[in-house]
Amino acid sequence: MLLFWELILRFSFGGTQRRFTRFVSIASLVGMTLGVAALITVLSVMNGFAGELHQRLLSVTPDVTLETTVVSDQALQDLAGLSRTNPAVRGATPFIKGTALLRKGRQSCGVVVTGAPLSGLEQVIDLSAHLTQGSLAAVAEESFTVILGADLARLMGVRVGDVIEMVLPRLTVSPMGVFPKSRLLTVVGTFAVGAPPDAQQAYVSLETGRRLLGQTSQQGVQLRLADRDLASQVSASLAASVDANVTVRDWRSSQGSLFAAIKMEKITVGALLTSVILVAAFNLISTLTMSVTEKRGDIAILQVLGLPANRLLMLFLGHGLLLAIIGISAGALLGVTLASSVSDLSLWVEQALGLTLFDPAVYYIGGLPSVLQWGDVTAVVAISLMLSLLASVYPAWRASQIPPAEALNYV
Repeated sequence: MLLFWELILRFSFGGTQRRFTRFVSIASLVGMTLGVAALITVLSVMNGFAGELHQRLLSVTPDVTLETTVVSDQALQDLAGLSRTNPAVRGATPFIKGTALLRKGRQSCGVVVTGAPLSGLEQVIDLSAHLTQGSLAAVAEESFTVILGADLARLMGVRVGDVIEMVLPRLTVSPMGVFPKSRLLTVVGTFAVGAPPDAQQAYVSLETGRRLLGQTSQQGVQLRLADRDLASQVSASLAASVDANVTVRDWRSSQGSLFAAIKMEKITVGALLTSVILVAAFNLISTLTMSVTEKRGDIAILQVLGLPANRLLMLFLGHGLLLAIIGISAGALLGVTLASSVSDLSLWVEQALGLTLFDPAVYYIGGLPSVLQWGDVTAVVAISLMLSLLASVYPAWRASQIPPAEALNYV
């Protein structure tokens, strides 16, 4: 066995290789290293962006909602009480939701209006953690007040204390005709999560929401869970225990398609970057083929000395895998290092060059977030080893099929 490994080392790093063969061998190692490092780094960056978007977008989104067609205070309280019996539910409060049009001077913008009690805005939507101006308590204390997303407030040109007109999808009949119902609201705060809700959402108290949107709007109970990943199980459990007039939805219903698209994008980018590793594997085929051609005489002598064909096949498989393992190990080490430090590296580049690589006003997320997942590292290493093994099979088989008598004629 020691002799077997010594032969592998000599075939891999022996000084009898031609310069071109050595160059191709080094090129395959470098290609494998760069491919593995690039794939690990890019997957980590995509994990970082997905994690940031997941955290920011869902921070003001209820984990589960129970929408009911039977709207009364008692029905909503019973529904909230039933929800709290589930041990995974951390908070449950009524809500009302609808769409409206905000107007200020010549500016107008569509908005999703959500009304909830103060406990719901704090515990379920967690709006207090994202306030940039104003006070959350002012919404509950004063009627017809509103908290706007920071981007929405900037677009409308309003600040805390300004009055804004909200046009509602309800009609008012008067002697002058039929007009859309509108109401003046006082802006008492703004919030920012660094995601699309900053330009789409407005929050009011539950009482104000009912007076604005009426009984025909979407109403029900919104839930916050101790673990958001349990949303599907909690939804199934609640759906089995509520009446037929209650519709149970979780955050996957409203945002699941976005995160599914992000996951598919990660898979697609991973598959495309795997082509770099595939090119390095083809270089490995070239290296082993040239090595087999150079060492025909050595192969024939080993066969004459009694080395069987299957051992010769394993010898060149080991030769190829040794080169691949060196490249993959170096690439994994480099990739883990880059993935762990790419955020700090991007900040250093911005400070050194005076540039803004990722403007938060455009991308919502400033900087280059990175989350290293060891599952990704394991998958990349396993795929690289598999491709390297497949690339080594044909040259190793060719080496095992060389006739010793014919090869010795050219020694």
